[in-house]
Amino acid sequence: MMDREFWLQRKLEAIDRALDRLSPLEADCTLCPRHCHVDRTRGETGVCQTGSQARVSVGLLHFGEEPVLSGRGRPAGARGSGTIFFTGCNLKCLFCQNFQLSWLNEGELRTDEQLAELMLQLQQRGALNINFVSPTHVILPILRALKIAYRRGLSIPLVYNSNGYDSLEVVEQLRGIVDIYLPDLKYVSSELSRRYSSAPDYFEQARLALQEMYCQQPDLVIDEREIARQGLIIRHLVLPGSADDSIRVLEWIAENLSTGVGLSLMSQYHPCYKAPAEIQREITREEYHRVMQRALDLGFEHLFLQPEPFQQDEHLVPDFRRKDPFRWKN
Repeated sequence: MMDREFWLQRKLEAIDRALDRLSPLEADCTLCPRHCHVDRTRGETGVCQTGSQARVSVGLLHFGEEPVLSGRGRPAGARGSGTIFFTGCNLKCLFCQNFQLSWLNEGELRTDEQLAELMLQLQQRGALNINFVSPTHVILPILRALKIAYRRGLSIPLVYNSNGYDSLEVVEQLRGIVDIYLPDLKYVSSELSRRYSSAPDYFEQARLALQEMYCQQPDLVIDEREIARQGLIIRHLVLPGSADDSIRVLEWIAENLSTGVGLSLMSQYHPCYKAPAEIQREITREEYHRVMQRALDLGFEHLFLQPEPFQQDEHLVPDFRRKDPFRWKN
């Protein structure tokens, strides 16, 4: 096992390099592909509605992530993913199930010190990892908080759980810091990404970011408890009427990355917030099965599947205004 002091020194050096390179970008913000060019250090905000501090909705032990992140038993042998939900978003999909966070920006500002303390509290409660949800626009406060947390004993893997619309330059600076990348790959079609996320360049930006993530963490490493220690898991949410594009997503991953990466194929779409008329429905069994069968045919080695598409009263939409946002109806 690597000596703790040596490991800590390497982590802190990687964080310092990232902060040196990325901190100047905040004053003329180009930290994501939106390139809003606002001065966040002076309180200006762009698409993400975020200044220089992170705003957090909730930090909790999450048992609903992929089994290699949350564990397979509750509570036997699995303590959940130490998940921190940040508010604001640089993508703002019209159908976002976390719209209370991404669009409405509901949460509390946290200092770097408070964010570090939240990480340590989750570790003390037995979290298997620290899972940053929507970290793209708050990467600088995350890095600053990590310096504090590591010095105080943080030692579990870090999960970078993003929408995929990440800057290649930012991801390059995360080498040696992030243990597990958990990005979405939402679309290949520029028309779909324009219509649903106002980002016609989504795929062009996401493919560059995912290729860099793959270069850093190509192999999904799972320990004797069946818990991920490092690697890349790509999530894809099947949208109503878009099975053809979903298949293009899977084929691109297989041809340009590897079928050895983790693939999480999600059936949980539910029309939320500003979802346009053509996607005001659940996906069908046939749509999900068609995409699932293509994933099987391509030979993905680490394939995470969800149950049959949910009925209207069984959807997995969290309510972040509750103490426990994930108390879904069964």
